Amino acid sequence: MTTAHVHRASAEMQECIDACLACHATCIRTIGYCLAQGGRHAAPDHIRLMADCVEMCQTCAHFLLRGSELHHQTCGLCAEVCRRCAESCEQLGNDPAMQACVAACRRCVATCERMAHAA
Repeated sequence: MTTAHVHRASAEMQECIDACLACHATCIRTIGYCLAQGGRHAAPDHIRLMADCVEMCQTCAHFLLRGSELHHQTCGLCAEVCRRCAESCEQLGNDPAMQACVAACRRCVATCERMAHAA
C-alpha cells in the first residue's frame, strides 16, 4: 500500500467518522423535536428507528476510531439504519428540523456505504 493510499483511506475514514457523529447528534436533537411535536412525529416506530440510528452511528464511529477490522460490516449496517431513518423523517414533512435530519442521515449513508465497500 502506498503512502498516498494510506492518507486517502485515513481521510475517507475521518469523513465517515465525522458523518456518523454529526448524524448521531442531529438525530438526538430531532428525537426531542419529534416528541415535542407529538402526533405522527412521536409515533413509537419512528422514535424507535431514530434511537436505532443514534446508537448505530455512535457504534460505527467507535469501530472506525478504534480501527476495528469489523468496521466494514458496521458501516454497512449503519448505512441501512440511516437510510431507513431518512425515509421515515422525510415522510413527516418539509420543516427545517426534519430536513436537517434527512440530510445528516443521507450524508452518513453515503460515507458508510463507501467504507463498507472499501477493500
